[in-house]
Amino acid sequence: MKHSHPVIRRTALAMLASVCGSAWAATEPAATKKTPAASKDKPWPTQPIKLLVGFPAGSVQDISARIIAEPLSAALGQPVVVENKPGASGAIAAAAVAQATDSHTFGVMNNSQLTVAKMLNPRLAYDPATDLAPVALIATSPLVMVVSSRATGTTPAQWLAWLSALSIKGNFGSPGVGTPGHLGMELIKSKVGGLQTTHIPYPGNPQAINALLSGEIHAALLPPGLAMPHIKAGTLRVVGTASETRSPLAPELPTLREASIFGVDLELITALAAPATISSAIRNKLGAAVIDVVKAPDTRQRLVTAGWRPTPSNFEGLSSKIRSETRILGGIILIRNIRVES
Repeated sequence: MKHSHPVIRRTALAMLASVCGSAWAATEPAATKKTPAASKDKPWPTQPIKLLVGFPAGSVQDISARIIAEPLSAALGQPVVVENKPGASGAIAAAAVAQATDSHTFGVMNNSQLTVAKMLNPRLAYDPATDLAPVALIATSPLVMVVSSRATGTTPAQWLAWLSALSIKGNFGSPGVGTPGHLGMELIKSKVGGLQTTHIPYPGNPQAINALLSGEIHAALLPPGLAMPHIKAGTLRVVGTASETRSPLAPELPTLREASIFGVDLELITALAAPATISSAIRNKLGAAVIDVVKAPDTRQRLVTAGWRPTPSNFEGLSSKIRSETRILGGIILIRNIRVES
C-alpha cells in the first residue's frame, strides 16, 4: 500500500469531514427533483416494490432483504421483490437506487455503500451523501476473523502468528474493495506487526468462503451467520470477533482483544435506503413498516438465525449510525490510503 501523499490526505480528510458533518443529518432529504407523486385515489405504494441488493444470492445483505420482503409485502399490500445487482463492491446496485425515479425502488445496503464509497472512488456514479436518503436500520452484526483450517497451532494467538508468518505470501479475501470485510482487515493489519497479507476481492462472502476452503486465501472477516457452520465443522478457525465484548449472536467466540488485538470494533450493518429525491411521506411510511416488520417475533428470530442482531431504527437513527460508521471506515481509508483503481 502506498504511503499517503499530503495533498491526497488533505483531500480525503476534507471529503470525510464533509460526509460526517452534514450529509447525513437527520433532516428531510434535499431533493433537487420530485419523484412521481402517488395518485390521490391510490396512496403509495401503487406498484410492486423492488429491493436492490449489491451482492450475490446467499450474501448476508441478500439474506436480510429476503427475510423482510414477505412480511413487508403483507404490510404494504404490494409485492416486494428482491433483485440482485452484484458488482463493484455494491456500487452498481447503490447507483441504480440513487438514479431511480419511480418511487418504488430501494436498496438494502451495507456500511460502505452508505458512507465512504465516494471516498474510495471519486469517479463513482453516485455519492451516498447527496444521492441516497436513509430510510431504516434493519440489523447489525459483528465481523468474525477466521483463518484457514491449514493454520498451525491450537489457539487464536497461534493462528494469528501463523498468518503473520506467511508475510506477503498470505492472502485475505472480502466481498469487494472498501467493504467492511476489507477495511476491517486493513485495520487489523495496521495493528499487528508483520501482518502483510494481500487483499483479494470477490463478488460476495460466499465466494470468499469457497476461496478460504480451497486454500486460495488464508483469512477473512466474515459475518457470523456465514462463518459459524464452517467454524463448527472445523473447516475454518476463528481468531476473534471485531467487537468490544463477546457477541450475543455467538457468545462462544472470543473477541480479537482476547487474541491481543486491541481497538478493533467493527459492525456490519444492513439498512434500507432510497433515492435522495424520495418524498418524506413515502420515506416515513416505508420506514415505519420496516421497523414494525423487524420487531415482529418471527422476523427477529429469522434475522438472529442468519447472524443478524435486529436493531430497527427510523431514518434519524440510521443517519446517526451512518455518521459514526463514516468516521470509523473513513479513518481506515486514511490510515491505509485505500483507493479503488478506475
